[in-house]
Amino acid sequence: MSYRRRQVVAAALTANALRPVPGYYAGIPAMFGGWLTSELAPHVLALSAADTLREITRGGRDRHALALAGLSAVGLTALMLQSEGAKKHVDAALCEALGDDYLDHLQRTHTDLDLSTPLRQLAMPFRMGNDEVEVIKDIAYHGDHGRRGLLDVYRPRESRREDAPVMLQIHGGGWTIGNKDEQGIPLMLHMAARGWVCVAINYRLSPRDAFPAHIIDVKRGIAWIRENIGGYGADPSFLAVTGGSAGGHLTALAALTPNDPEYQPGFEDADTSVQAAVPFYGVYDFAAATGSRKARQMRDGFLGPRVLFKDPRQEIEHFERASPLLRVNADAPPMFVIHGTHDSLVEVGQAREFVARLREVTKREVAFAELPGTQHAFDVFPSIRSAHVVRGVDRFLRWTYDRAVETAERDER
Repeated sequence: MSYRRRQVVAAALTANALRPVPGYYAGIPAMFGGWLTSELAPHVLALSAADTLREITRGGRDRHALALAGLSAVGLTALMLQSEGAKKHVDAALCEALGDDYLDHLQRTHTDLDLSTPLRQLAMPFRMGNDEVEVIKDIAYHGDHGRRGLLDVYRPRESRREDAPVMLQIHGGGWTIGNKDEQGIPLMLHMAARGWVCVAINYRLSPRDAFPAHIIDVKRGIAWIRENIGGYGADPSFLAVTGGSAGGHLTALAALTPNDPEYQPGFEDADTSVQAAVPFYGVYDFAAATGSRKARQMRDGFLGPRVLFKDPRQEIEHFERASPLLRVNADAPPMFVIHGTHDSLVEVGQAREFVARLREVTKREVAFAELPGTQHAFDVFPSIRSAHVVRGVDRFLRWTYDRAVETAERDER
């Protein structure tokens, strides 16, 4: 491929990251191109600069190609600045929900709050690991479903507590693909290194299994944690749940339907409540109740025929029950909702409406970080943006956990 063609590709990817190609059917390619370019903007810029320097030293004088390289450099720099701006938006969301002095309260009791950007980790984003964390793989929590009934436990390698709080990670993948060790890794490694015990589960997928098999398995995972996580150094009395995309949907739905017998067949007596929820770029409107065209296209073209195996024109009640947007209630736990404005797969409007309805009825804190220029799946690997978000989630969960402990201590007096 010639230098000019390489620069055309780089410029097209940068343009799509800055302004994704619109349309329902362009969503997946626009998302993948924009996601990788946005989160790897420093790496793309470095490669483009090296390519341009090599071309110049070889005597290249293609002015059009050089101009494209210059425009791409400007765009990639803008993307990096936008990524760095996530820190401001996350902090503003937490201040709005928890109070302007929330960080002062945290710093009085927590000496390991990490607010800096991990440059070494960002330089090699696909080498995810942490020597301080032990990962125990492939534990069966539901023996009837093979590898779809397995989970992994992430815990501190040393200095283990006996009463660590727990975080459950639910992977995404459109309810049809995905695995427990593919998503949420930066967040789990970060939290486990700071004393939490994290659990990542597989669950049954469509089209082999129709919804609500997915949420039933999530509930089984919660029940397993309640019964067994004590053996891994944790206290199941505080359980936070998180996940992205389909995992974000299941996170929100699990948080809003504690102990719902519809989703607990055969284990109706299990406690499946959670104490906090952090859904990333989730799908909240299965029923297209917002009237959004994209939500309707997703419902009719994907959710109906491939996930629920129902016709929304005849059985809309199934889509309504599966919609976190329509399940909001006053007993919802504290939530930190995170979504990008450039999400090509799930429009940010769903998150806005979900948060608005939740804030109308809930008695608990609801933080909402709407991240400018941010694509779907931005947190899959460490990046400038995802590092700031991970640290924001850390602060939200610690604040929520501290409040829960204080409440429990007051109740015991």
